[in-house]
Amino acid sequence: MTALMILAVFFPALAGLVVWCTPAAKEDRALRAKLNCGALALELALVLFLCTAQGAGVLLLNMTPTLSLILRVDILGSIFAVLMAAMWLIGSVFALEYMNHDHNERSYQLFYMTVLSALIGQCYAGSMVTLYVFYELMTLLSVPMVVHERTPQAVAAGIKYLIYSIFGAMLGLLGIFFFDHYLGGVTFTAGGLTPVAGASQTGLLVITFLVILGFGTKAGMFPMHGWLPTAHPVAPAPASAVLSGVITKAGVLAIIRVIYFLVGADTLRGTWVQTAFLTLTLVTVFMGSMLAYREPLLKKRLAYSTVSQVSYVLFGLACLNPVAFSGAILHVVAHSTIKNCLFLCAGAIIHQTGKTYVRDLRGIGKQMPITIWCWTIASLGLIGIPPTGGFVSKWQLATGAMGAGIGAFGIIGPVVLIISALLTAAYLLQVTINGFFPGSDYDYASLENKEPGKLMTVPMIVLAVGVVLCGVLAQPLTNVIASAAAAIL
Repeated sequence: MTALMILAVFFPALAGLVVWCTPAAKEDRALRAKLNCGALALELALVLFLCTAQGAGVLLLNMTPTLSLILRVDILGSIFAVLMAAMWLIGSVFALEYMNHDHNERSYQLFYMTVLSALIGQCYAGSMVTLYVFYELMTLLSVPMVVHERTPQAVAAGIKYLIYSIFGAMLGLLGIFFFDHYLGGVTFTAGGLTPVAGASQTGLLVITFLVILGFGTKAGMFPMHGWLPTAHPVAPAPASAVLSGVITKAGVLAIIRVIYFLVGADTLRGTWVQTAFLTLTLVTVFMGSMLAYREPLLKKRLAYSTVSQVSYVLFGLACLNPVAFSGAILHVVAHSTIKNCLFLCAGAIIHQTGKTYVRDLRGIGKQMPITIWCWTIASLGLIGIPPTGGFVSKWQLATGAMGAGIGAFGIIGPVVLIISALLTAAYLLQVTINGFFPGSDYDYASLENKEPGKLMTVPMIVLAVGVVLCGVLAQPLTNVIASAAAAIL
């Protein structure tokens, strides 16, 4: 099992390197793409198998008596690993057609594969040191995905992404030093570590808040959200999808580990750190929705939407309540499925029509009905309409907040979530309404079929179906999450 854990982490990167170096694959784009998709399918099978190995671990390196590189399989890490591997595979299939004539596609595939290895390493990290190493690797390896187009805008966006990410990660590194001092170690333990005798409570709280703020950068939490609406629009659609739907969850996972596996929920409950964290998440939820509502550029609108929706997850984590925690993890799964679908739909629209602004999409539903139906189903999920996964996760977030004993936030939180849902309906369903009902003055005679091929439509359909299944089949996943919550809360 130890060998399989190590293989699960490094296999995508090794496979990507082998394919990149293989002479036949260098010349044959189709072969190269198929080999990478096959490797990602094997990776998904591997992380699914590791779900049966809960508690298994391996020590990779001892740097000091308290600082070690450790891999360990647990319930939460398994959920994130399966989700990331599945979304990576779907995005890779979509890219088979989307990037068919891209001149830099070979290097894109290499970095696409290596980033997944870094993400899986974070999922199975058994200590803060391990998490930090893979977190930094993920940041550095994902920059080429942002700057892929090589335009001045893409390079500027990549630099901005890198600066924000490294600053956030540095706060995480600061946390390693101080957590080791205050807690006597940084090995993840369900429920958190007991502070050492004489440790400063004030110092521990300050460092915890700074680390949450640092890792919140990757999750797009205010005030460290600025990179996200800049980086996503310039990246290719498959990269935008995983940046929004998957890589933002790396910040979420890091915050989960810090709060629930190092510091402990009991240490933070009722403190100024919880109050500040709750405040920042709700500000981000409302601000992101409002900015998305006002944004005319399609992919940038989705990027601002991610700023808002990922903070739904952070709000649930900040409640320090089992029901809200369950809602947060469910929203991780639902949002990843929804936002990958929306970004792939946006990519299909841009790829087939060249239109990038929402105002230009009148009648698009007549030209690309499958794409816009997938967009519509995903939009209903993001709004929170039953029976989608977005409804179930937001229901648990709201009910958990009201029962968390967090004072006024128990009322303000659900109200902000409802307002955000209304704004979400306004900025997403505009595409659906104008797309299917362009008006009597629209030139229907000029319409032509713009639907992409199967390699792009099938991934969108799979994700749209997944949006509904996340709600219909939410109970089994909720039961699994509840067992994890019971151990840490």
